[in-house]
Amino acid sequence: MLQTIAPNITPLDVERLSAEFRGARPFPFVVIDGFLDLEFARGVAAAYPSPEEATTKGRTFNAINERGKTQITDRAHFAPAVRALHEALFCPAWLEALSQITGIPKLLPDPHLAGGGMHTMRSGAILDVHVDFNRIPDDALFRRLNILVFLNDGWDPMWGGELELWDEHVRERAHAFAPVLNRCVVFETSERSFHGVRQVRCPEGAARQSFAAYYYTREAPAQWNGTTHTTIFRARPDERWKKYVGMPAERVVRAARVHILRAKKSIGSLVRR
Repeated sequence: MLQTIAPNITPLDVERLSAEFRGARPFPFVVIDGFLDLEFARGVAAAYPSPEEATTKGRTFNAINERGKTQITDRAHFAPAVRALHEALFCPAWLEALSQITGIPKLLPDPHLAGGGMHTMRSGAILDVHVDFNRIPDDALFRRLNILVFLNDGWDPMWGGELELWDEHVRERAHAFAPVLNRCVVFETSERSFHGVRQVRCPEGAARQSFAAYYYTREAPAQWNGTTHTTIFRARPDERWKKYVGMPAERVVRAARVHILRAKKSIGSLVRR
């Protein structure tokens, strides 16, 4: 039976989606095509900034594991249509529907959109396979779900950019979903929810567009082992150079930057005494 959920979200068969989510492998997920009212989805897609403009409004990543992606989390930069999508994904009715679909009660949205918001990936961009950070310690929140809404009208399969879901050992790719307009993917955030994005090969000036949001609980998931971690990347089976050379080198550089920042803070505190 279809249920009306929230403005701009199409009526959904929550019972069917729940069965699909809980029975999915290699970890719980569900794909919802036609997630939004079609004209609304097209309006949101059209409201996205160009790849060049996006870099002036958000953070652009250029690390070995995440390159060519710009993330805009500041709602002041959201056009009205994008703001309406954000509000629909954070409204109580949608949160209740998500709890029914996933079996996770008391879901909370992140008001800061940490890691979420508008995502654009320009030609050549990549996002390697990873599991996401699992907590926001300052807010005592545990990350439980990811939602991705794709906003690419007329996306050509030859342009890549598929969302990939991998097994927990990152040996086999279980699924690959093209980022076509109005496709929504919801999946559980856990220590085995490895996912990534294949290289984007769209024409110059175009971009892979998506809106991301994450949901939390104050209660720890049953499988939590007491460890808090940031994003953990893994190389795909055919990425031997990245696994044995590129990624270790990146970790060394990142650790050196952290050490330098801590040293500067320590010197600054001594100077102020």
